[in-house]
Amino acid sequence: MTMNAKRRRAHEKLAAQAGVRSVRRPLSPGTDDEFDLYYVRAGRKSAHPMVIIPGGPGAASVALYRGDRRRTATAGLDVIMVEHRGIGMSRHDDAGADLPPQALTIEQVVDDLVAVLDDAHVERAVLYGTSYGAYIAAGVGVRHPQRVHGMILDSPVLSGRDIDDARAAIRRALWDGTDSETADLAPKVRQLVGDGVLEPVSGQLAAAVYGLGGPALLDRQLDLLLAGRHGVWTALDNLTRRFIARKAPYRNEPDLVGRIGFRELNYGDVPDGKPLDPAVAFRDFASDPVEFEAEPYDLAAEMPKFSWPTVVVSGGRDLTTPPVVADRIASLIPGALLVRLPTAGHSVLDSRKRAAVQIAKAMAEGKIETLPARAAALDALPVGTVIRLFVAALGAAAAVESVMPGVVPRIVERVTATS
Repeated sequence: MTMNAKRRRAHEKLAAQAGVRSVRRPLSPGTDDEFDLYYVRAGRKSAHPMVIIPGGPGAASVALYRGDRRRTATAGLDVIMVEHRGIGMSRHDDAGADLPPQALTIEQVVDDLVAVLDDAHVERAVLYGTSYGAYIAAGVGVRHPQRVHGMILDSPVLSGRDIDDARAAIRRALWDGTDSETADLAPKVRQLVGDGVLEPVSGQLAAAVYGLGGPALLDRQLDLLLAGRHGVWTALDNLTRRFIARKAPYRNEPDLVGRIGFRELNYGDVPDGKPLDPAVAFRDFASDPVEFEAEPYDLAAEMPKFSWPTVVVSGGRDLTTPPVVADRIASLIPGALLVRLPTAGHSVLDSRKRAAVQIAKAMAEGKIETLPARAAALDALPVGTVIRLFVAALGAAAAVESVMPGVVPRIVERVTATS
């Protein structure tokens, strides 16, 4: 696919924004071909800027996080974000064609970050990576340890076997109900799975609702399903598929790079045949699921060599990269500090933006030792506007569905048809 006129205009508009630059990068190993890799820097420049690496792979940086960079700059932080190769502004070669599969590997992404530091004349940076981005940050620590000043690993990924921990976490919470918060949810989930209402993909949707809105919000949705009121859930499932699988130019573009998660991090592990298997959901959502080959790094062996200040951030309700993985990472890195936000879900960077900024400020100011004691206060900070509106809208939709079945999906269909 080549860049069309509409996309080119959007690209040029983004490239003209303050702080946006490009650096020439090799297209792939063994070739002399190059392409433009874009990045953006915001805030007052410092000796050790913070490189924020989104999750995915698929999330863009320049356009998607524009408002977040503005907030972090206002908070006094110097932030760099790199447009991941194969996504957004870094999607195309010089001829305007999509980057080829051989250009899309974790090691090349890691080296891109260091090339950006070189271009920005930054000797050492703080790396803030969330989810997949945490693996990329750790990869910089493995390949280029001399460029790391500090590290924040948010909802982190450790290895291709994390899928086993994700399976155990979602089943413990939503199938077995082993903790008080989900004890009343699990029998409802088991009944809905037995009735064929909740398939594995719906299980991941349930995990997301639980992570974002807590047990009360999920409980209301389960009650509607048990009553035969499927409208809100169906609408939510359709929206999820639309915005996860669909390519949204310059915001979310998993179609080229999604293969990285499967090939190198085992996102689509062989299904184990048991209920609520996230591997089945990942395969269902993917536009191009490929089989797992190998991880680029053995982080369990490499992390004990990390010698810089490190904060590991984890949401207590994260069923995607569950707390047990964060705990393991914190135990591997010498001196790492674990910050657990009990009521947060996956990716504090995205779901608890104010908390993420406070954690980043503590790192920039050399005060990370205060963070574990502040975990409850950080957890209590207001959630972002988008998340708050989503939770409120879901609650309101549930109320409408309970008295006027079928209205919500018809409204959603009209809205999405015009978007």
